Order: sequence, then C-alpha cells, then structure tokens
Amino acid sequence: MEPRAGFEPATSALPTQAFDEILGKFERFCGVDLQLSPVTVKDHSSGICRVLRRMQKEYCEVTKEDLRAYLFKFKQNHAPATVAGVIKTLRVFYRDFIGSPELVDSFKFPNIPYRPKIIPSRDELQKFYSCLDSSFAEALFLFYASSGLRKCEVLSVNVNDIDFEKRMIVPLNHTGTTKCSYISFFNKEANEALNRLDLGGEKLFNVSDRQYKKLWKSAQRKSGLHITAKRLRDWFCCEMGNLGVSDRYIDAFCGRTPKSVLARHYTDYNPERLKKIYDNANLRILYA
Repeated sequence: MEPRAGFEPATSALPTQAFDEILGKFERFCGVDLQLSPVTVKDHSSGICRVLRRMQKEYCEVTKEDLRAYLFKFKQNHAPATVAGVIKTLRVFYRDFIGSPELVDSFKFPNIPYRPKIIPSRDELQKFYSCLDSSFAEALFLFYASSGLRKCEVLSVNVNDIDFEKRMIVPLNHTGTTKCSYISFFNKEANEALNRLDLGGEKLFNVSDRQYKKLWKSAQRKSGLHITAKRLRDWFCCEMGNLGVSDRYIDAFCGRTPKSVLARHYTDYNPERLKKIYDNANLRILYA
C-alpha cells in the first residue's frame, strides 16, 4: 500500500485534504488490516501526527537518522513506557503501513522496570469521596469503584446499556486481543447515588473530558490523595480478590481476555452466575 505523496503533517503549508487523506488511509489500515481497536487506532493516528509535526518533514523524506534523533531527545524527558508507545506507533506506520521496515526495525523497546502497585485503602477512598463536590461526582466515583470498568468504558456507557433492576452493565467498547467487554455490575451504594441523579439523557455520565478532570482534580487537591479511575479499577480487583472472588471472574468483570484454558473453555460466564458471584462478594466502598 502506498500512501499519496506530498504529506506534511501539522504545518501551516499542509493542505488539510492531503493530511486527512493519508491519515484516513492509515486509520483504515490499522482498523481493517491489523484489526486494532478504535482506541488503539486513535492512539497510533495521533502519535504519528505528533512525531511528524516535531520533525517538520514529509513522511516520505524521513530517514532512519531523523527518527533516531527524535527518539534520543524524546526518551530524555519521558518514561520508558511512553517511549515504547512511540516506537510501537513508528513500527505500525513505517514498517506495516508504508512498507519501509528498514527505517524502524533496529529500534528496540526499552526495559520497563516493574513497580509494585500501592492500592489505596478503603479509608482513603472514603476520605476522597468526602471531598467530592456534587452528587454527580459521587455517583461517578462509586460506579468506577464498584464496577472495575475502564475510564473510557464508564464515560461511554449509555443509559440503555444498564439493567437497573439487576445493577448490570453491558459495555460495548473493546473487541481486541487483550481487552474485551462483557458484563459487569455496580453495587447498591452506586445504585443509590445514581438514583439521586436526573438520568434523562442518552449517556449515563454526560461529561466532557475537561469537566471530568476538573471533578477529579478538585477532590485530589482537597484530600491530598491521588485517586484516579485507574486506581479505583486496581482497588476493585484487589478487593474482590480479598473477598474470595476467583481471578477469572474478576477478569470477566474488568473486561480482560481469559488467559488460561480453564478460564477460556471451562468456565461458566452466564450473566446470572456472574451476578450471583458479584452479589455474594458484597463489595462495599463507604461502609465496611
């Protein structure tokens, strides 16, 4: 596949039509040929734009030395995981899409040091919760903490994706090889918080990314705690394990692809069974 020449991303001289054309082809390639999820496609698309914008060159004029110089500067100010993400994007664009593997094949992924996670305690969650400014923020917090869903999944859940009688969520966001979405649940505390909201719109939580960050940062500042949606997901996994829930069912609630043969082929993921397992765990955030 050969993209149209003349592409020079994100400069004032770049015709918007040419930029959109090459970017559209790249995104379709990622989604169709590589079968990547929409989130990953977006990450690669925006990532290659940032690289080419910084180098201020047409994609076809970029040399291996240009990329090496860019990565040399980039890794001085970014974490190894972030550097690895850029290298992955460059491989997908130049090796797979453009068909020039010689430009990127020598770039190895950096070693990412393992750092044990520090899971917030229930007391810390309660302290953070007490610093939230609105019923909306409280419901969002409890929904994250009791469902184990990813940030993007919660923010894209529609009211129609919820069975309020069963407190069951059916998110349809991931269909990749490591991320998937099946069903999860939310606890009675989150349900009570949702009942205090006006759920007249299509989205369960109709909030922009900017508003979302403002809600979170306000509570972080007041509480002195760095609680995020990701950390609530981590807490959910750890707490459900402490409550005796099997790893394979925690993976199902969190939308992780089963890894073992037992989990893949010999485990009952019937929604009624999953609800029973969830309810028996009796997960609590505000009250022990």
